[in-house]
Amino acid sequence: MNLPKICDPRGNLSVVENMKDVPFEVRRVYWTYDVPSGEERGGHSHKQCREMLIAVSGSFDVLLDDGCSQRTVTLNRPNIALIIEPGIWRVLNNFASGSVCLVLASHFFAEDDYIRCYDEFLLSKGITTTTHQ
Repeated sequence: MNLPKICDPRGNLSVVENMKDVPFEVRRVYWTYDVPSGEERGGHSHKQCREMLIAVSGSFDVLLDDGCSQRTVTLNRPNIALIIEPGIWRVLNNFASGSVCLVLASHFFAEDDYIRCYDEFLLSKGITTTTHQ
């Protein structure tokens, strides 16, 4: 989704407002940075938490997997956001040097909201690993 972008000769400004630009109440904000070359982040799904990802600096790819199909979204502009709904497996990779990924989350951290094993994720979708190729 496109975020507001206020252009100014002194530099641009983008803003997100709770329940206006972010379609959920923000309860947690975190960011990843200094990701070494070739490393991945994510590698999990959430049961309830919704997230908005923004590349505030640099670029990276987000692999999205619903258990049936996959697609990759490249985030590389600070006025573009990606909403990830619960039940979507995500892997962040291909981080450019100096990249910062800002995440706005709908829930406080709760380990029991995470599915960290891909086979368990598929089972949560009713897909057995023997039928998933």
